[in-house]
Amino acid sequence: MSENIENIYECLCILDTAKYNRDPETVSNQISETIESMGGQVRVSRLWEERKLAYEIKKQSRGIYWLTYFRIAPEKVKGLNRQFQINGNILRFLILRIDPRLEQVLVDHALAGPARKDEGAEEAESFEDAPSYGMADDHEENEKNEDNQ
Repeated sequence: MSENIENIYECLCILDTAKYNRDPETVSNQISETIESMGGQVRVSRLWEERKLAYEIKKQSRGIYWLTYFRIAPEKVKGLNRQFQINGNILRFLILRIDPRLEQVLVDHALAGPARKDEGAEEAESFEDAPSYGMADDHEENEKNEDNQ
């Protein structure tokens, strides 16, 4: 008896901007179709954002970030990696196994869509107002302990 054990994974793909802009539906559907053809179940697959890359990848300076959460048997991940490597629309990708306890929270967050820019600004302001517990405090503490010895 073999049990069908599936893990939950997160995949972030950087898609070729030119190819995506020509046919967004086909390019983005290839990710879900590849996962499903390997026996996986897609939970969420959505556009994250388009942004400038830190360095050129395959002569591209911008990329479309596509986020996908899915379930698949662990032994199928190697084949999925290979399929993504040979897909000409995917510049780079990363697949991570997710703790099952976080699955619903991450899926709900992905379904909610991107955060608004003003929400991020509020977060940054509250972070700056937070008390600072830096390494300087630790360094002074260590010096005191060394002097006492």
